[in-house]
Amino acid sequence: MIALSLAEIAEIVGGQPHDIPDQAVVVDGPVVIDSREVAQGSLFAAFSGERTDGHDHAQRAVEAGAAAVLAARPVGVPAIVVDDVEAALGTLARAVVERLDATVVALTGSAGKTSTKDLIAQILQHRAPTVWTPGSFNNEIGLPLTALSATRETQHLILEMGARGVGHIRYLAGLTPPRIGLVLNVGTAHIGEFGSREAIALAKGELVEVLPEDGAAVLNADDPLVRAMASRTKARVLLFGEAADADVRGEKVRLTEDGRPAFELHTPTGCSDVTLRLYGEHHVSNALAAAAVAHELGMSVTEIAEALSGAGTLSRWRMEVTERPDGVTVVNDAYNANPESMRAALRALAAMGKAPRAGGGRTWAVLGPMAELGEASLAEHDAVGRLAVRLNVSKLVAVGGREASWLQLGAYNEGSWGEESVHVSDAQAAVDLLRSELRPGDVVLVKASRSVGLEKVALALLENSTEGEVAGR
Repeated sequence: MIALSLAEIAEIVGGQPHDIPDQAVVVDGPVVIDSREVAQGSLFAAFSGERTDGHDHAQRAVEAGAAAVLAARPVGVPAIVVDDVEAALGTLARAVVERLDATVVALTGSAGKTSTKDLIAQILQHRAPTVWTPGSFNNEIGLPLTALSATRETQHLILEMGARGVGHIRYLAGLTPPRIGLVLNVGTAHIGEFGSREAIALAKGELVEVLPEDGAAVLNADDPLVRAMASRTKARVLLFGEAADADVRGEKVRLTEDGRPAFELHTPTGCSDVTLRLYGEHHVSNALAAAAVAHELGMSVTEIAEALSGAGTLSRWRMEVTERPDGVTVVNDAYNANPESMRAALRALAAMGKAPRAGGGRTWAVLGPMAELGEASLAEHDAVGRLAVRLNVSKLVAVGGREASWLQLGAYNEGSWGEESVHVSDAQAAVDLLRSELRPGDVVLVKASRSVGLEKVALALLENSTEGEVAGR
């Protein structure tokens, strides 16, 4: 964080200093919410959670080097006491961002946010110091923490924004006002909470409504609900996609022999070839979105294409491809799942399965439940199971309870191949099955909603395989 004294922080957040012998002490370390991550000069924000209360770890944080604690009550060590720690953290983030000479880029969408944010970060790092959201730190706590990690040298601040309802994006954007707002897509993720895709579009579009007149709204030309957001902003609109009228456009899109996307990148300044290190055609849209942001920030098409072609995955368990020494390839995409990302991952698996491999190679889709789909859950799980059959995936392993049974039933009802689908109760059962049946050349995709914890399957399959090569990094 930029250096601020405890007196300055107390004034910014409207807090009361307690047990602070010297308010001139400076916070110049990271702002953290986990006492184990404290460094010298940190500010430790104490949150009361379901399992633990950060206030109970205040003394440990100060002993580890924290300058003070941001707390809801006195804790017996130097603290700035506020009524609401979360609100105070957001207020502090707003004040820090206002002191920076950085361009704030915010992005949202139903799918692909983290992968696109990682691509943008890797491109812009070639131009100037860049700070970006780690993993999926995209909520009311994670976003301020990311903003507070910026320093005076930061030129680009890339912030991923999630939404669980109308008003959430507007609130987050108020904490860190963006100049560039990117909307990737409107899908069915969280449709159980929102009720409809139109309601999701209403929430996602709040991002473009808050942009200034001298800002830019970067919108997906291939998604009608996103394209329609152009009427909701006073900022200049920049379209990306494969549509003929997109300002930043992909042409001659194809997959390489091993399933990596390649295309011609066209911008208003020229065109250049791109071959991504990532897997799956769905990354073309993510890459074009990242390219549009980079173009808006003044990078040439050649610079953008070179950076995109060299970019890998920064966040764990998102199409993380590892080849074991025995030739089995494990695709760990288990961080999260929704119908759109499930379909994209299955198509990527099918493409990877077509690459020449020793032993011929089979494709395995190890899939778990997709959460927060509400009344659409049965239909969406059934559709994913059916798609696996249509894509000729060799075997579906559906992991879990009711939703997994719907996946398996969809595959079974789609055709005779569905008889090759299997329903197992939990991750360990899936591991036992795979360990007994995998052979060299096989490709295994593991994917489910984060709450399922299906990454355990991928990690178990990679145990004692440290010599494997991680691709796309």
